[in-house]
Formats: sequence, C-alpha cells, structure tokens
Amino acid sequence: MMSAMGTVLIGVVGFVAYAIATIQLYTGFASGREIAVRRNLLITVLALGCHAWVVSAAYLTPEGLNRGLFVSLSFMGLLINVLVVAGSLISPLRSLGLIAFPVGAAFLGTQLIAGQTPGLVTNFDWQMETHIAIALFSFAILSLAAAQAVLLAMQERLLRSPQFSARLAFLPPLTTMEQLLFQMIGLGFVLLTMTLITGVVFVDDLFGQALVHKTVLSFAGWIVFGALLWGRWRHGWRGRRAVRLTLAGVAVLGLAYFGSKFVLEVLLDRV
Repeated sequence: MMSAMGTVLIGVVGFVAYAIATIQLYTGFASGREIAVRRNLLITVLALGCHAWVVSAAYLTPEGLNRGLFVSLSFMGLLINVLVVAGSLISPLRSLGLIAFPVGAAFLGTQLIAGQTPGLVTNFDWQMETHIAIALFSFAILSLAAAQAVLLAMQERLLRSPQFSARLAFLPPLTTMEQLLFQMIGLGFVLLTMTLITGVVFVDDLFGQALVHKTVLSFAGWIVFGALLWGRWRHGWRGRRAVRLTLAGVAVLGLAYFGSKFVLEVLLDRV
C-alpha cells in the first residue's frame, strides 16, 4: 500500500494536470482558436487518474466507505469530470471543462489540505448502495447542467455585446448549447426521480431525524427541475429564467447532499 506522502504527491500531480488542462482551455476560449484536443485529453486523463487514486485511498477503508465531507466532495468532482471527458467524445461538451476542471482541482486540493481525516464510515447493503449511486449520478449530471447554464448565460451576454467576441468561436452554437442544457436537465431529473423512488423503497425511515432535511430538500429540488421542464415544454422557457432555475435547483440539491456534512464535520466538528 502506498504511503500517505506518495498519495499526496500523486494528488499534486493531478492538481497540476487539472491546472494545465484548464489553462489550455481558457487560452483557446480567450483567443477563439482551436486547441490541441488530443494533448488536452491526455493531460485531463492524467488528472483523472491521479484524482481517482487519491479518492480511492481515502474512500475505501477496512471498516467500510469513508463518506466524510472532503472525500465526498472530491469524489463528486472526480465523477463530474469523468462525465465531461466521456461526454466530450460523443457530443460538444468540451467547453464544460472551463468550469468543471477548476472545480475538480479545487475539490482535490481541499482533500489534500484536509488530509486523510476520518469521516462517516458506513457499510450498506446493495439496495442502499444503489440508491446512493443513483443520487450521485443525478447530482453530477445536474451540476453539469448548472455549468452549462453559466456558459449559456455568458454566451448570450457575448452575443449582445457591441463588438463581436472571438470567444464565441470556442463555444458551440447557442441553439446547441441550449439543447444540451435541457438534455442534461432531463436526464438528471429522471435520475433524481429514481433517487426519490429508491429512497422510498429502500430507506426504512426516509423522514427520520437524520434524513428529514435531505428528503425535504431533495423533493424541493425535484419540484424546481420539474417546473423548469414543464415550463420549457408548455411555455418554451429559456434564457435567464432557465439559467436561474437550474442554478437554484442545483443549489438546493447541494444543500441536501452536502449541507449536513458541512454543519456536522466543519461547524460542529463531528463525524
């Protein structure tokens, strides 16, 4: 088993790789020029490999799975960037790296700074693990939708600027960006619905004291995204309204998934 120092060194390599990949993307975005896609992909894969090593070293313990705040955030950052890289191979999602790569680097760096701190170690049966896995993928995809919403808002602002910006050349067409946004929201909403259903089926006390806030906030996020999809279908909602509702929904889900961990582990110093 690799020493803690060796794991930290691998994490530093991953952080630097994220930074290089981000700089390459921002250079292309600022100039409107094409970047070396293959080289950027290789650097990103290196970052993901290092990130996965660091996460697994903390997440997998002899007692069970470490679901502490910093490990969970780092795992989520890894999952989001894996989805970005995988999606960029089949659809124009490369621009999401402008936001996802720095977030992944930040979460990885936070885990490295926090060290191998103890977290909530759990051993669930397959039903609960299925529920948690669906919830993680749901939040990851909806987080990508939030990043897409930010880029869409930025693109609309550039289009309204008096002078044409070269940065527009780096982004897909506006209609494609908007279509991708609602595709992500639709997929994330389906997974969020499955999360709530599996929670009702597999969790013994969904509204118990330890889970009531997660349940209520998850339902609230489901309502926000459901309303957005209904408004899109019925009234053609788009633009700023879609951006704001997407960001609001992800914020609510973020509180549901990580808010209690922050309060218990950071503010109250409990695990």
